[in-house]
Amino acid sequence: MSYEEVLIEGRNAVIEALRSGRPIDKLYILDGCQDGPISTIKREARKTDAIIKFVDKERLDQLSTTGHHQGVIAQSAAYEYADVDDILKKAEEKDEAPFIFLLDNIVDPHNLGAIIRTANLCGAHGVIIPKNRAVGLTATVARTSAGALNYTPVARVTNLARTIEDLKKKGLWFVCADMDGEVMYKQNLTGPIGLVIGAEGEGVSRLVKEKCDYVASIPMNGDIDSLNASVAAGVLAYEIVRQRINERG
Repeated sequence: MSYEEVLIEGRNAVIEALRSGRPIDKLYILDGCQDGPISTIKREARKTDAIIKFVDKERLDQLSTTGHHQGVIAQSAAYEYADVDDILKKAEEKDEAPFIFLLDNIVDPHNLGAIIRTANLCGAHGVIIPKNRAVGLTATVARTSAGALNYTPVARVTNLARTIEDLKKKGLWFVCADMDGEVMYKQNLTGPIGLVIGAEGEGVSRLVKEKCDYVASIPMNGDIDSLNASVAAGVLAYEIVRQRINERG
């Protein structure tokens, strides 16, 4: 396991961190703020051992790494990266075919956080990211995930292509998003599946793409030719969800 210290910023992210049982060391709250979400945060924090400090806006601005603290910052124990086997175990415990997101060189923390949020909401069992040339679990990722990072395991691997090979031996098959692929509606996206999403502009790298079983495209009818990486992940993920629901009848 590896760890990365972060500050958790933003009201929803802090609320979900507290409710998930995540260890919070200190909580910095804008002095005098009494609205509903802040009251919820204070109530949840008092159930824990967190130290609550009421500070002025200048202090919060100094602490913030995102610039979007919304009047509250939690100093958390480290985020823990999962093992790939932890993700497979989660699927097994739910008696479901594994559904995993694999992200190839996503460097924008907002995209990573949004994809983790989508992975959680669509019922995926986890997310796999590479160690190199990709963003890790930063404060911005935590905030953008809106609390999903507390529930959705994220594994970090040295070699994404080799990880795909290993998971194929365990029964998974892989589809990657690419403009040159077959339209997603024409593909069978059921069963144990890994959804591979590449970085904006570059897309999925050649080596990782070669390891995938299928290439899926999203229909485009506008004047530009690509979607934001997190939006593309959401569109394809919910096509997988739709097909899974239809398969169950």
